[in-house]
Amino acid sequence: MQRRLAARSPILFRIFARIFERTLRNSFHAVRLANRPARSVLQSPQLVIFSNHPSWWDGVTFLYLADQLLKGRAVYTPIDHAMSSRYGFVARVGAFGVEQHTAEGALHFLEACRILLADAGNVLLVTAQGRFADCRERPLNLDPGIAHVVEIAPQTIYLPLAIEYTHWLEKQPELLLRFGSPIAAGELAGLRPPARLAALEQSLTLTMDALAGDAIARNAPAFEILMSGRGGINPAYDLWRRAQALLSGRAYRGEHGASP
Repeated sequence: MQRRLAARSPILFRIFARIFERTLRNSFHAVRLANRPARSVLQSPQLVIFSNHPSWWDGVTFLYLADQLLKGRAVYTPIDHAMSSRYGFVARVGAFGVEQHTAEGALHFLEACRILLADAGNVLLVTAQGRFADCRERPLNLDPGIAHVVEIAPQTIYLPLAIEYTHWLEKQPELLLRFGSPIAAGELAGLRPPARLAALEQSLTLTMDALAGDAIARNAPAFEILMSGRGGINPAYDLWRRAQALLSGRAYRGEHGASP
């Protein structure tokens, strides 16, 4: 596990952060954040951010958040060992493979937590469901491994993160994010692992429910725009609309939901 973690390259992380930022900008209308965690939380020396796992895009989202909100810290993410072998570059940006649904994989995950959380410069970012799941699925059925981090790093702060990818008024989707209330490991230490897991699952569920409410309401003012991406409908049609705006002396706005 030490060897797997050592594969991360700060230089390659910076390169891929720029590549993935451009990928998000070209693929989404906007990246929207409902709330920013307190700086003191993001600077916690033992920080575990745990999220739902709705899409392939989660890995790109994680890298973007690591670059935007956790600058100066090395962010690591466990992924299925088969996928880490298939996509070798991910180890260079902080993803490390663990064998899913095996005793060996559970031991490797906890060993990685012990190594990473011993260094205050590191952050662990986990898709806590351990599988792809629709963001409306309940119960979440989190992977039990996350509940055992308390035993390894008793000063850990758990920070729930809800993620959704949804279409509103534009051709491109919206990427929606919301953080929940942080949970200190000390609040969980006296509980048995199943009760700890239930408390973490409830926290993430409440965070996801709050994000779902804003997503369903299409409540754009509830979000801070972290990144504005692509707008428009079709290159040829957008060119025609741009020409119309120019001839009529109006400012051109390419979004479908913009006033004409």
